[in-house]
Amino acid sequence: MKLFRATIGAIKKGLDRTREGFVGGLRSLLRGRKLDEALLSALEKQMIEGDLGVRTTGRLMAELRRAYKEREIETGDQVLEFLKHDLIAMWPPADRELNLAVDGPSVILVTGVNGVGKTTSIAKLARLLQLQNKTVLLGACDTFRAGAVRQLEIWAERLGVDIVKGQQGGDPAAVAFDACQAGKARGVDVVILDTAGRLQTQDPLMRQLTKIRGVVAKHIEGGPHEVLLVLDATSGQNALRQAEAFGESAGVTGIMLTKLDGTAKGGIVVAIRESTDIPVKFIGVGETPEDIQPFEPEVFVEALFSE
Repeated sequence: MKLFRATIGAIKKGLDRTREGFVGGLRSLLRGRKLDEALLSALEKQMIEGDLGVRTTGRLMAELRRAYKEREIETGDQVLEFLKHDLIAMWPPADRELNLAVDGPSVILVTGVNGVGKTTSIAKLARLLQLQNKTVLLGACDTFRAGAVRQLEIWAERLGVDIVKGQQGGDPAAVAFDACQAGKARGVDVVILDTAGRLQTQDPLMRQLTKIRGVVAKHIEGGPHEVLLVLDATSGQNALRQAEAFGESAGVTGIMLTKLDGTAKGGIVVAIRESTDIPVKFIGVGETPEDIQPFEPEVFVEALFSE
């Protein structure tokens, strides 16, 4: 049973810039034209520029050229439907649900570099869980920046959830321990731990993340149940590189892709799927706590190509 369900209207609105830019460009290029090699080459260039990525574009174009040579498609108009079908098929049936504990608190560890919207994403996730009648506790494990702790405190106050924090510059793993203990003592359903905004190249910070995961695993059975990586869709291919690096070193189990409403390059969702096995679980399509949507491939692609 699905905990959350995407709303196509919200996703469609959030994808306005991508639909008008990338998909709108495809329509302008293809509509009313007979397919030939020159048109296919122009299409290939436009798909790469839309941040689908070279790898994804190459695979899609190989399929398109095969279908063209076998006369399955002959016009530009047919290409759009062909692309929709192929894009949806990229996501086989898979578990994109949050992994939550059956008994006791579930622990969700949230990571990512500074500036991607990590704290706001935590607030959105907390709100989504509240709407499912789950109690939430936040752990401010980013002890290196006072501003990060204060921002999380403000969101906790707005949402009416408890927060556990430590001293500035203190041990983030100690905060994680306190949050886990508080979650168990208070009978909380979900503990969400914020971590220091870190670059995947900063070894000491990555080791700190490993330490936090170890503390959680020791004190909460099965924890952390999720390690969510927050990525900024507006950063394009840089987001893809972060997904690849964090996936290798941080045990990431899912991606929250933010700021899709602020970019014309929503095709990065497709590039991430092609390059990693990490499922995109949530997409951010606005600034308010309600502007988070579960990622459902069929809904996403239909919203992307809608008129």
